[in-house]
Amino acid sequence: MPDVDLVVHNGVLVSGEGELPGIGIAIEQGKVVALARDPELPSSARQLDAGGRHIMPGVIDEHVHFREPGLEYKEDFGTGSLAAAMGGVTCVIDMPNTKPPTSTADLVRDKQRRAEAHSYVDFGLFGLMVQENLDQLLPMREAGVVGYKCYLGETVGAIPAPDDGMLFEQLCLLASAGMRAGFHAENNDIMQHLIRKLKTEGRTDARAHLDSRPVVCEVEAINRVGALAKYSGCKVHVFHLSSKDGLEAVAAWRRQGVDVTCETGAHYCFLPADVYETAGSRVRMNPPVRGRDRHGDALLSGLIDGQVDAIATDHSPHTPNEKLNADIWQAVSGFVGVETSLQLFLSEAVNTGRMTLPQLVRAMAHNPARVWGLAPAKGFLNVGSDADVAIVDLQQEWRIDADRLHSRNHVTPFDGWRGRGKAMTTIVRGQIVVEEGELASEPQGRMMSRA
Repeated sequence: MPDVDLVVHNGVLVSGEGELPGIGIAIEQGKVVALARDPELPSSARQLDAGGRHIMPGVIDEHVHFREPGLEYKEDFGTGSLAAAMGGVTCVIDMPNTKPPTSTADLVRDKQRRAEAHSYVDFGLFGLMVQENLDQLLPMREAGVVGYKCYLGETVGAIPAPDDGMLFEQLCLLASAGMRAGFHAENNDIMQHLIRKLKTEGRTDARAHLDSRPVVCEVEAINRVGALAKYSGCKVHVFHLSSKDGLEAVAAWRRQGVDVTCETGAHYCFLPADVYETAGSRVRMNPPVRGRDRHGDALLSGLIDGQVDAIATDHSPHTPNEKLNADIWQAVSGFVGVETSLQLFLSEAVNTGRMTLPQLVRAMAHNPARVWGLAPAKGFLNVGSDADVAIVDLQQEWRIDADRLHSRNHVTPFDGWRGRGKAMTTIVRGQIVVEEGELASEPQGRMMSRA
């Protein structure tokens, strides 16, 4: 009888600490049970030859919108999680602006039931913070949410923020429970004023969206969150950080002792400033893409030195009819990214020499797991961890063809981009979900709660 279910060998094992050639992993009942030199690995029911490629922890995308329930015509957990697995992602955390919003314990359990019916990857859920649901925050924790989301600025779903008094009370409650609250950090009053002004001036071009959401919107909101966090004692997170100035604001609150983490994404790091002229409404996103020269390079540097904790996609599918409009005010914000994030960072950051693979593993696996309480089961390839693996080929050339992505809808400003470096095989809890770019299993994803 074989000793274990699966052995992955003949690769370079990567963690946040470094790279180890010739070290493989043994997997039994979905867990890592041994790390050893290849000749010393136990016998197994199946041997998976990594072919000299890199073996890294599966990506955790801590910010996706899989649209279920209520908006399945855009995406659902089946199509979204398939796209995730194709991109080396083994766990996602889903946002609460569905229909209805995930704002009660019963709705958390309903989303769990729906997602576990057809998700290819594991997942966590965020609970929503609104004016009326103070009494639901702790019950949602008991139902298994990993954290909470508060929208300070206008976004898809038009979910209003709690007033500052209620928000402070909510943060005090979450602090007592040891939970983290995440924020869409934009000042809504400034944005609405500028949107009205630009419309009056007759602006309908794609760049008008950027002009309606200047950097001050992000900085002011981060400073408000920082002050509330300081005096409530609550741990907080800034979603989709888009600017150099926003990162400086985060750093300033950290110096005051506030536990504030943050994330950014490929679109903020790599898209050029002229993308509004080349991609039009495809690039509309909240907060807006600001260009790589000043802001993108600073955010990538923040990922490299650890000032930016995590990489996330804000994967936000919409139909082409919703996205593609010459009048930017009629185009919906958001585009897909869960399938392409890892390959973009491998190509634009690792293969260019700016970022090491261990640094990428910290930002895409270790840190998301730590921030949302999923470590050590998720985000690491240690003995006892879930066997979530991405086998990466740094030499694999690719071209992004939007029509060949696996999301239900797949508008992306990265359509046509070429690069090198891609996940070829994805393993979730010891189950090979994608092998050499082909789907290899049935859905088997489970909901993950805080450790």
